Amino acid sequence: MPKKTTKTQSKKSQPQKTQPSFFKKILSWLDDNLLFVLSTLLLIFIPLYPKIPLFDILPGYIVRVRFEDALIALAGLVWIVQLWRKKITWKSPLFRLIGTYTLVGFLSILSAIFIIHTVPLELLHVGKSALHLFRYIEYFFLFMMMYSSLKTLDQAKIILWTLVLTVLAVSFYGLGQKYWYWPVYSTMNREFSKGMRLYLTEHARVQSTFGGHYDLGAYLVIVLPILLTFFYKIKTKWQKRLIYFVHVFGLWLLIVSASRAPFIAYSAAALLVIALVSWQAPNWSQRLWGFLKRSLSFGLLFGVLLIIFGADINERFIQVVENHPQYPQVVETYHYWNAQRKIARDWLYVQIGIREIEPPANSIAFDNSSELEPVLTPTDQLPTTQRPSDVYKDIPDLVSVTKDGKTTIVEKDRTWSDNALKYGLSVAIRLDTLWPNAIKGFTRNPLLGSGYATLNKEGAYQFTEADSTDNNYLRVLGETGLLGFVTFYGIIFLVLKQTSRYLFDQNLFKAGIAIGVFAGSIGLLINATYIDVFAASKVAFTYWAVVGFALAVFSLKKSTKTTQKSSSAKQTLLT
Repeated sequence: MPKKTTKTQSKKSQPQKTQPSFFKKILSWLDDNLLFVLSTLLLIFIPLYPKIPLFDILPGYIVRVRFEDALIALAGLVWIVQLWRKKITWKSPLFRLIGTYTLVGFLSILSAIFIIHTVPLELLHVGKSALHLFRYIEYFFLFMMMYSSLKTLDQAKIILWTLVLTVLAVSFYGLGQKYWYWPVYSTMNREFSKGMRLYLTEHARVQSTFGGHYDLGAYLVIVLPILLTFFYKIKTKWQKRLIYFVHVFGLWLLIVSASRAPFIAYSAAALLVIALVSWQAPNWSQRLWGFLKRSLSFGLLFGVLLIIFGADINERFIQVVENHPQYPQVVETYHYWNAQRKIARDWLYVQIGIREIEPPANSIAFDNSSELEPVLTPTDQLPTTQRPSDVYKDIPDLVSVTKDGKTTIVEKDRTWSDNALKYGLSVAIRLDTLWPNAIKGFTRNPLLGSGYATLNKEGAYQFTEADSTDNNYLRVLGETGLLGFVTFYGIIFLVLKQTSRYLFDQNLFKAGIAIGVFAGSIGLLINATYIDVFAASKVAFTYWAVVGFALAVFSLKKSTKTTQKSSSAKQTLLT
């Protein structure tokens, strides 16, 4: 007779489940979170790592391969593998328009080669145009990656704190450049863009870890509205104080970068943030009072920072009215009070023990002509006798003269256009050259433009060392025509449409992200009237990553944690 098996015996006979090893747990966690880790790393690395090139991709061209490109290539490989394994999806609200713009860009290159012949059928010229299209694809990939990788509210909060701490680090490096001669790596001309280490002199504009002060300003236009929004929305004291401090630090950096366009753009974005936050009050009287209170406090803060640290940007704003009859009196008054400010500042420095630090040995000043002369090309030099108001030193042109079979370099006084003498060199370059060139590019083929990197060329076979228009609207219109303009700015319009749906969402985190990104996008569109912000790598990478972050947050499903009462949500907004 067979023996009956007891329950204890049957349990022993069953194979016991073994716990996964620590190594397998790590691999499993990486499998689920590697894309998110890479996204977060890029959001930190791209703004913080200076524009030091690894190698040239086209000989003699200012655009070079940098370490961030290698990281993005690695992230792209991981993204493709995860997509193939169906761990993530490529679908997103912007994908169709991004694909359409990419197709238009490709057709624009074909048109430039075979129809209007602005791009010769040579590897160097075709490669240059293709490089610009590839850069746009690279920028858009940051959106796809961030959108695909963010899956939980906790991850979203990590991204937000990453932005806060990155702004803090960028601002601190700017402080080091301003007062302690920390290195400057600029892309303001071809020689600098090779990775030359510079330092700032007293009136040189701070650019922190960016390639130029315009790029730095545009980056701050993206991120500071998000910080300002959450400063108004959160109630936890230590979080509020930290974000306020970082925001003020970022404002200081924006002011000492002395760039007018980002300054105006952020002022508009901040005003929009204040209006949207105030509008969430339950009645009109509270809305109006909230708007006035926040506007006055923000304006007072901005004004104090301008008085203490804004000597350079104040002078640039004064230059705008130099043709006004009262201009000499305004300048005289400004310089008097600026001198008094310096006296008070120097007295304060003595009291708190701050000493003037000597420049580092064997280094080159960013705006010292005698030190830069051996490394600059003639097109990098500055001005002459009667010069524009935003040019501070008379530096002659260096031209080659051939006589009796011998070629020598001689100095020649520079001549300035009427626009340069009337409006300043910065505006004149745009009015005299860059903007008319973009319009010409558009007229060559109104539908598809004249092709990428063709607007600054005087002839089809000319190879320009750098390409810019200093107006992103005209640049897109000139390079890719009406089709490129509609599809590219259609993407940004769709971003505004998506974020506007959540401006007054009951979930305070989603509403905060929506307000910050919406205002930052408006600010960047304002900035785009004077700078190619959507073609500046650090700016474009950050913007599309932030957009991906925002749309991913909006797509997160509701959970019990996110449906708490409003008062409780305010307390736990960022924890």
